[in-house]
Amino acid sequence: MRVRLTITALGLTAAALTLPACSADTSQAKSTSPSSAPADHPATTKQSDDPLSSAALQPRLLDESDLGSDYTRKPEDTSSHDDVTVTGCPALEKLGGDAAASGSLDFPNKAKVSFTYTGGSAGSEVSEELYSDTSAKLSDGIDRIFDAMTGCPTYQVVSGSTAINVTSQKTTAPRLGDQQWSQLMTFTSGGQDSVVKQTAIREGSLLLIVSGAPALVGQHLDKALAKATATR
Repeated sequence: MRVRLTITALGLTAAALTLPACSADTSQAKSTSPSSAPADHPATTKQSDDPLSSAALQPRLLDESDLGSDYTRKPEDTSSHDDVTVTGCPALEKLGGDAAASGSLDFPNKAKVSFTYTGGSAGSEVSEELYSDTSAKLSDGIDRIFDAMTGCPTYQVVSGSTAINVTSQKTTAPRLGDQQWSQLMTFTSGGQDSVVKQTAIREGSLLLIVSGAPALVGQHLDKALAKATATR
């Protein structure tokens, strides 16, 4: 059985399927792995359980001034990706609702931004998504999605006439926020591999997802969480 599934429903943009081949190394970008991460992460402001509106989430996203001159903001992707399907992963078929068939996670308030990193030898990307709902709903929703994705070590994404083989594995997330999830995904098509790391942190009624080249995710996760949870 084939189930329609847009990549953005899992916190990844469809552009991840067409990234040039990349590895965890992105030249000048320096990654902090869980094993080498400093013990003391920047403190975050304790969040209430009251959801924030999409308008309130927007200024909490990283921007060019936070990242530096090597980053260029990408235009927002407004396409519907109706031709994207997934095969070989029954767990993803069971998600149902917007999480499995629409263009975003099934939370009412959201904001997103994506950047291209031009400081390395190849064009790498990093994207940030913010969602807000009650802590219980955020926890349940993202937990089900990550369990489904990491429960299928291999599956296939078909976008139009292009088939992409996907492998995924759960990885250790840094001890940030109230809950953490992380996975490493490899997209293979036409003999080339694109490696994407995805880390999600829930702090109260905020859910942060950072996706992209592994080194860039490691470099900017703390900064993204600090800005997202700062008192406004």
